[in-house]
Parts: sequence; structure tokens; C-alpha cells
Amino acid sequence: MTEALEVLLPLDALQAPATGPLYMKLRGLLEDAIRDGRLGLGDALPPERDLADYAGVSRVTVRKAVDDLVKDGLLTRKHGSGTFVAKPVSRVQQPLSQLTSFSEDMARRGLVTRAEWLERGLFTASPDEMMMLGLAAGAPVVRLGRLRLANDMPLAIERASLSAEILPDPDAVGSSLYAALEKAGARPVRAVQRLSACNLRNPDAALLSVPVGAAGLSIERISYLRSGRVVEFTRSLYRGDAYDFVAELTLAET
Repeated sequence: MTEALEVLLPLDALQAPATGPLYMKLRGLLEDAIRDGRLGLGDALPPERDLADYAGVSRVTVRKAVDDLVKDGLLTRKHGSGTFVAKPVSRVQQPLSQLTSFSEDMARRGLVTRAEWLERGLFTASPDEMMMLGLAAGAPVVRLGRLRLANDMPLAIERASLSAEILPDPDAVGSSLYAALEKAGARPVRAVQRLSACNLRNPDAALLSVPVGAAGLSIERISYLRSGRVVEFTRSLYRGDAYDFVAELTLAET
């Protein structure tokens, strides 16, 4: 075990002077071991007790360093088994200047997408839905809740609400909501999105296969028809470690 730890955490590196909290030094050395392959995909991390004894630090320091790496997606804990090097996450970029569906966006990248339904049906509009969709009290709405996956990796949870007037049959939606709306002659032509940072909580964290408290992106989208009517109100949660939203900026003319 000592030989393995010497490869993983060279003593000269551990003993080198450093500024900042001790756990950050240990975290950096463990991250280096993962990045350069000394700890490979699926490898088990030595027990925290062994790491603490070898490094001459407290178990609290080791736990904080490991917790940071779990939060960043480099390590994963399996209850009753230990801590392991996690499968690396490929980041996906989505431009903010184009109104596209998740399926269209992933298809352009050559990724295989699928959805797991969380909710699909007709309901009475809530006060929020009435306000956002411009509906009267008691009006029916279609609610569509889906876990979106690309190449079998969960990326986003989407919860959309639409007037039943525009989309009377929830079962008409297959892999793409926008494809169903286009078929119904009601595909949106513009949208307003609001993005904010959040920490993912259960059950959303479990659905996205990330630790509770992991960074996420919360997005609200209101989409409009050419007439100006609201067609869709969607709340989405995206994995912060796998998704980047990119905006192209140009210099305003003076």
C-alpha cells in the first residue's frame, strides 16, 4: 500500500511548501494523479485513513480534498464500495443566438439523444402557467417533463407547459417538442431565456447523476409565435459540468 501511495502522492510533492489551505494542496496532487493517468478510469482511491496517515494530515483534510473532487466530477462515491475515478464528462456548447430544440442541437454534434418521460399529460393551468401563457382561470395545459440524455449521459431536465389549444394531444410529442409544434403549425420563431446559476438538489441531482449540491444552470424560456402569442413556457435544469452556453457578441455601431 505504501508503494502505491508513493506513486500516487510523491513525498517530495507533499512536503513542498505551499500557500493556501492544506486540503487544496492535497486536492491538487490527487487531481494531477487523475489527469496524468496514475489514477485511471474506474480505479479506487486508497481509503481516507491510509491517505491521512501517509500524508501526515487529518482525515478531515483528506475528506475535504476528496469532497471537492467529487463535486467537480473527477471522483465518484459508491455507497459501501468506496471512492473511484469517474468517467470524464465531455462538455457540450449551445449558442444562445439560435432558437433550436435539444434534439436538433445534439444531432448537429453527432450525438445520439433520447428522453425519459417524467410527466406527460393534460392538467388545469396553475397561476404561474396562466400568467406566463396568457390563459384564463381553469384553462387546460399540456405539461411535458423529460430527462434529456446524449450518448446515454443525462444532461438536462426539461419541464414545459403549453396551452392545450396549441397542442391538444400530449402524446403527439415524440423525441422533439419543436418537431411536434412545427407539424401543428405552431413552431416558435423567437424566445426570451433567463439563465441563473444554481446548486442541484434531489431528486434532480439523482436524475442527472451528479452529487447533491453540484453546480447547475437553471433556465426559463418563454417562446413566441410570429403573432406574438406565447406558445411555450419551459423551466430546465442543466448539468453545470457538461454544458456551456455561448453568446457571440459584436461591436455596436456608433
